[in-house]
Amino acid sequence: MEKEKKCNCDEKCTCGCNEGKECTCTDEKCTCGCSEGKECTCGDDCDCKENNCTCNEDCCCDDVNKKKNKKEKKDKHKEKINELENKVKSLEDELLRNKAEVINYRKRKDEEVSRLLKYSNEDLINEMLPIIDTFENAIKMDDDNLDDEVSKFLSGFKMMYCNLISVLEHYGVKEIDGANKPFDPTYHQAVMQEASEKHESGYVIEVLRKGYILKDKVIRPAMVKVSE
Repeated sequence: MEKEKKCNCDEKCTCGCNEGKECTCTDEKCTCGCSEGKECTCGDDCDCKENNCTCNEDCCCDDVNKKKNKKEKKDKHKEKINELENKVKSLEDELLRNKAEVINYRKRKDEEVSRLLKYSNEDLINEMLPIIDTFENAIKMDDDNLDDEVSKFLSGFKMMYCNLISVLEHYGVKEIDGANKPFDPTYHQAVMQEASEKHESGYVIEVLRKGYILKDKVIRPAMVKVSE
């Protein structure tokens, strides 16, 4: 016959065996420890049931507290990991933005350099155009008689004029074809209007001063007379 165990717990023992009854605890981790004949050190305010045991002896509350502490640590670690992940994501986004800004800057810089190189001779050519105009006006003085002194004198002007035009063409300069063409404000500058039976309204009757294009850019529009 199994030996009867008497509980020597305090007044509020959780197993209720303090009334002189036989202890029915069989769990090795009885909250009062009477299964091992130990004396419970819990006072009247024992709160084992709330898992906040103040016992000096080992009891089942310890495992719960360990799990609780472990869960708290796990939650803190998870919170820290989330914080670090958010920080990493923020830094990655900032890095991508900076990278995109650098790419856009390089693209704009390359386009600007390309444009400057493409039209690098524009100022020089604009300085030469009045000289071309002077040669053209001088050549117009020539008549059909090529044996007179004027024609012989102007022959040298014609050679220099042709050389200048060849140089301009070499650097991508072309004349604007304006005569007998519809007026286009992109290429033409109208300075006069005149009624014409040969032309419809809005056509270029005469080019008063030639215009020029440097590659694909109009550097000087043609000065023209337009039909009414």
